[in-house]
This record gives sequence, structure tokens and C-alpha cells, in this order.
Amino acid sequence: MSRTNESSPLPGSLSVNPRLDQWIRLIPATPGGRDTVGVSPGKVDIGQGISTALAQIAADELDVALERIAMRAPGTDASPNEEMTSSSLSIEHSGIAIRYACAEVRATLLQKAAERFGVSVERLTVEDGTVSVVGGGQSATYWELAEPGMFSRAATAQFPPKSPDEFRLIGTSVKRLDIPAKVTGRPSYVHDMMLPGMLHARVVRPPSYEARLASIDDEAAVRALPGLVELVRDGSFLAVVCETEAQALRAARALRNRAKWDDRTRLPAQAVVHEHLKTLPQSLHVVGEKTDAAAAATGARTLSAAFTKPYIAHASIGPSCAVAVWNEGRPEIWCHSQGIFPLRVDLAKALRMPEAEITVHHAEGAGCYGHNGADDVALDAALAARAVPGRPVRLQWMREDEFQWEPFGPAMSIELTASLDADGRIVDWTHELWSNTQSTRPGRQPEGTWLLAGWHLADPLPKPPPRMIPIAGGGGSDRNAIPLYDFPNQKVLHHFITEMPVRVSALRSLGAFANVYAIETFMDELAEAAGIDPVEFRLRHLKDARARAVIEAAADRAGWKGRAAGDGSTGMGIGFAQYKNKQSYCAVVAEVSLEEDLRVTRCVAAVESGLAINPDGIINQTEGGVIQAVSWTLKEAVPFDERGIRCMTWDDYPILRFDEVPEVDVVLIDRPDQKSMGAGEAAQGPTGAAIGNALARAIGVRVRDLPLTKDRIAKALV
Repeated sequence: MSRTNESSPLPGSLSVNPRLDQWIRLIPATPGGRDTVGVSPGKVDIGQGISTALAQIAADELDVALERIAMRAPGTDASPNEEMTSSSLSIEHSGIAIRYACAEVRATLLQKAAERFGVSVERLTVEDGTVSVVGGGQSATYWELAEPGMFSRAATAQFPPKSPDEFRLIGTSVKRLDIPAKVTGRPSYVHDMMLPGMLHARVVRPPSYEARLASIDDEAAVRALPGLVELVRDGSFLAVVCETEAQALRAARALRNRAKWDDRTRLPAQAVVHEHLKTLPQSLHVVGEKTDAAAAATGARTLSAAFTKPYIAHASIGPSCAVAVWNEGRPEIWCHSQGIFPLRVDLAKALRMPEAEITVHHAEGAGCYGHNGADDVALDAALAARAVPGRPVRLQWMREDEFQWEPFGPAMSIELTASLDADGRIVDWTHELWSNTQSTRPGRQPEGTWLLAGWHLADPLPKPPPRMIPIAGGGGSDRNAIPLYDFPNQKVLHHFITEMPVRVSALRSLGAFANVYAIETFMDELAEAAGIDPVEFRLRHLKDARARAVIEAAADRAGWKGRAAGDGSTGMGIGFAQYKNKQSYCAVVAEVSLEEDLRVTRCVAAVESGLAINPDGIINQTEGGVIQAVSWTLKEAVPFDERGIRCMTWDDYPILRFDEVPEVDVVLIDRPDQKSMGAGEAAQGPTGAAIGNALARAIGVRVRDLPLTKDRIAKALV
């Protein structure tokens, strides 16, 4: 059995979670059952199908059937701490850790078998966890070979994982492990949890950001309501705990009607929010720069354009929910947080207790792809359950709670300037952007908390200072602001706005959606100015062969040649990016039709993520990303005025309807010789840009402010 260099650092999340038995456990069969392998990643499944892909990796590396893999939901009591499930890093961090952990577990068991049978490891084969001696007739299962404490040690990464030609499951479209329960209606989500003696709770929020509780009229009347077990009041935090959910709804409504608030909220007018943001305190950062004075001197024509993106909601179909119980002064919480360990850090601050006394389990919730209310509702549930020790409490937000209080994807402003030389090549490029932080997730600041209820307690925690995500770590608002194209001169400037009038945090792709929209629609404008086909124009500015391949694949599948020109009501456009300039490549061609509203009729996406663990999973992620981006591009913007968020129902925040979903065709380019890369956030920017470019080719004018509503299109045509 060959080994890797013993001095090599541990790969992926093994570097901070080296214990093998944190990741892999051999579980002997119970009577009537089968031997299984417990796999415990620290990354959570939020609908992206990561559990299936990680199970494929483990099964392949261990040589066991997929059916033997038991994926365990992460919990702070037993799982490796992989921090946050975000930024499309699950395969890169968790997947590679599981590959090496399983390779070492397999090698250790083979060595044990070789010693037992008195043969060399080279004479052994493994089939579904049974180790056999070739030609010898001797065999033993992993579970028979394992000894107590065998894997209670640090990984060494000295045993290389399999090569692509040895894969049996990796690279195949295994059916999602989580789908059967969801489509048959079996309890799957935290919302479905039913624990013995469980109570139901609702929280009563202030009417707006700066409102604080002044008084409650006739609090005794609320306490006398049927089924009310406890009215929780801590400063401006209000909640009701009842025997049934219906009683909790009635009690919350009664409490809301009796609560009096001192409201001093003053937000900027929505119509001028982008101008207002530019007046707020900010710091300027140069995030990318290169200079070639000789090339810049050849510029013959300069163009400029400005773009805006509004605040966007996560718009999870199911409102946030959590279950909590306090036993012997210690809380146990089930929630759909994307980072149960970082969440525990801030829960400890808000509850004024040691982290070690808090247990947080991940349970699936409605998909969100970003920082919605999942962390906030965990603290809400913990506070409500603390008032009724020993009894589990299920607390679910209402739709208005989700829309009014979740952290939104930030608004952004972008200004671009570029110069073309006489041959139509870009010789100078400037990208300037303004936005707030793109992450206020918990657990990443030494003082204060971003958890909502922490601000409303009688002894409140302060809001931490906003942080800027370094571009080396993928960036935040400046994610994908540095073009992948080969420009001899370029400068990327980030105005990091430190004051946040509206609550914001991470939403799928962070700043990449707006930056790619701006870059790629401006590339089309420059192509038009140069008199060059947009696909050819991009290829002329790209040396990266993998980037060129996805552009060519999308254009070929869409039938770009001969069809790209618009006719006044229909058009075709293209957009491209490599997510974070280091993850999956994606190009999208969109076809649009201008009817009563702008309609996207078809999208062709070409995506390349290196080694494809589960091809269908990548295709699903790309399809979902395209559809979500269509909704963002055509419809989504959070309404607000000076007094607060004016979004209560789906009527206030329309999203793409099923009958508006375009045909989506995905071309997957598999590269088994390359490392696997995250694919969940690659399609958003290219899709939005492709739609904007298709609209411009259809009507001959550009709409640079998102979303591309009927009113904006009509104004552009005037």
C-alpha cells in the first residue's frame, strides 16, 4: 500500500478535524439489520444534495455498497467542526476530507486483515466491505476486523485515495438519498419534528428595526388565553408558548394587538437608496490592479456604464423554524442553520453560558442558499424553551417575520469604464462598486451578535462592526469583480459601506450576481461598439482553455450562430463567469420574448466543475441556479419606505411562478483529471447577464438597473 508524503498537510477539513472517528464509524448490524458505515460530515445539506455526493465518495473509497452508508446529520456533540456550509466549498473541504479519511480507514483494515491471514496486503481484495484473500478462501468483514478505539486517532493523509480509473460510484448520477422522503410526505424537515410533550411558540416582533417595547395593554388578558403556558417577555423580546400551534397563533395575535412600541425607525426612500448608500461612511479598497502603460496608450474609444441591484430576499418557501428543550439547565436545539458551530458561539453569548453546555443539531429546512432566519429562530426557540424547562418547544416564524426580519442580499451600485483600441480589444478597464458587507453570519466576531433576539433583550448585545470578506477568501461585495478576461490594464475599487440602513447578509453568490451582470452586459456593449459578435469578442479576451470551452459549448448547444440577432420582441444573449475566479466555470445563453412582461423562454447552461462526483447533482444545482437567477433578474426587489420593510406576503414580493419557468438545458463538461469544484453558485451571474443581453438584442436598448421590470423596459424605450 503506497503512502503520500508524510510531511504533507492534512487535506480539506481534516486539517482542523483530524480525528478519524469524527468522520467515519463502523456500525455493527442490529438483529435483522445490516452492518453500516456512519459518515459524519460537518457540512449540512440545505437541499443541494451534498449528502448524496459525500456518500458516493465514502462508498467508493471504502469499497462498500452505497446502501451501507448512513449519513449522519451534523451536531455539535459529535460532528467535525466545518464551520459554515457556504461559498460552494462542501466538496472541496468536506469531500476531500472524507476521501482521505476513508482511504486511511480502508488501508488500516486491510493491514489488519493481512496480519490476521498472514498474507501481504497486495493479496487482498474488498467487495462491499468484505476483505478476501485472492485464491486463499479466507475472508472477514470490516466490522469483524475493527477493534475498539482503532480509529480514535488523528488522520495522517499517508494513504492516497483512488484514482479516477478505480471509481465505481464517483462520476455517476446516483439518485438523491433525501428525495424519497420529501416526495412521499414522510417527516423530513425541522418543521415536522414531534417530540413528547412538545409545546408550540410564536414570537412577536417589533413593527420595524428601531422600535422598542414600551408597554403591553392588559397583559393579564393574554396570559388568560386558553392553552397559554407562558408569555415570555425579556426587554423587547416577546413570545408566547402554548399547548397547540393554533393556540400559539391566537395568543401571538392578541399580544401583537396589545403591544405598544416606541418606534424611531427612519430608512432612506427606496427610490434613492443607491444614492443614499454612497453618502454613508465607507472605506475604499483596491482589490485588483494591473498596469501596462503602453497598451493603455492605444485606447481609441472609451465607454462607461452604471448598474444597480436592489435588496433581494431569500424568499424561502417555508418560514424559519427551530425546536429547543432545556434539561438540567442545558439547551438542546434543532435548527436548519448553515453553521451549527458558529451559531453555538453566539447562542452562548446571548444565553450567557458556556458553549460546551449547548448542543445544536442540524435538521433540514426550506432551501435558502444563504443567511436567512435559520440562526435567529434558533435563539428565539431557546429563549422560549428556557421559560418552560423540560418541555420541548417548536417555534416557527410567520411569513411576515421572514420577509420583514431576515437579512437580505445587499443592494449594490457598480460603475464600469473601458477603452477599446483600433482593433476592438479592451486595453483599459475600471470597475468601481459600492455595497455593504455580504455576511453577518454568527460566530465570526469576538464581541456582540448578529442574532436578532440578542438585540432586543433587556440586557442586549451590541451589533458587531461589519466585516469585509477578503478577496483571497472569495470576496463579498467584490466577489467576481475582478474580470477573468485578459485586460492589460485594470483596476477594481470596492467602496465598503460600513453603515447598514437595511439588515443584510449572505445570499447565494454574494456580490457575484451583480458584478457578473455588470461585467458581462458591459462586455456586450463593448462588443457592439467594436462591431464583433459577443461570443467571439469574449473568446478574443480569454486565454483560459476551460473558460473558452464552456462558452463554446453553451453557444453551440443554443445554436448561437445565425440566431443571436434580435427582431424587436425576441432575442438571445450570453453571459459567462468562473465563480470566484477559482471554482466552477459557467456560461449561459438565454432566449427572451417581450410580451406583456419580459419572459425568458429558454436557457442553455454549460458548466465545468472539474471531477464531477454526481453529474446529475451538478446539473440540478445549475438548473436551480438558473431558475433562481431568472426570478431575481425579472422580478425580485424588497419594498421598503422610511418607516420600515413593507413586505408581508407573496403579493408584496413576487417570485417566478411555475408557469414562467423557462426550459433549461445543461451541458456538463466533466474533467476527471481536475479537482472537484463547487457548482451551487456558478450560474446566477451568467444567467442574469444573459437575460440582460438578450433583452438588449431584442429591443436595441439596455436596462442596467435590476430587476428588468415592465416599467423599466418601457422607460428605456422612450
